[in-house]
Amino acid sequence: MDTQNDAGTMTRTATGPAAPGASPAAAGDVPRADVRTDLSTRQAPSKWVIVVDRDLPVGRQVNAAACMAAAVGRALPHLIGPDAVDASGQTHPGLPWAGCSVLATEADALAALRAKAATRPDVLVVDMPLAAQRARVYDGYREQVAQEESSALGYCAVSLVGPRNRVDRLVGRLPLL
Repeated sequence: MDTQNDAGTMTRTATGPAAPGASPAAAGDVPRADVRTDLSTRQAPSKWVIVVDRDLPVGRQVNAAACMAAAVGRALPHLIGPDAVDASGQTHPGLPWAGCSVLATEADALAALRAKAATRPDVLVVDMPLAAQRARVYDGYREQVAQEESSALGYCAVSLVGPRNRVDRLVGRLPLL
């Protein structure tokens, strides 16, 4: 729901349904009071990052980041702000109000980051196993993943959404991609 504060700034509050199978307090779910479209992304209480394998070819890095964005948008649709309308009346679809930093690290550190983040109940973890870019058929991807333990999967990218301080502690000082 969009509301207007005393300063005339629009603020979006989360009122939509939770992701399929998720409870209202799902990992990484942004509390309603934290949805603040009137703040700088550096002031937002929630943080969203995508961390990609820095050694992948550029095209595969971009593909992985785009896939992470789609999956997070599905899981947490209230991370997307209201549409913007320009002076000509053209509508531009909403973008993430919290922003999204795309960071890079080596493959081993990416797997360790995913494992550590998965232990944090207040952080949403979305990942893209290497099998996703190897398979040309989605069911084949799912079959490949089903044959491996989580600890044996390699990752193209991992996305984290949660309280700013917790996400910052997980990603440390990883560089921007």
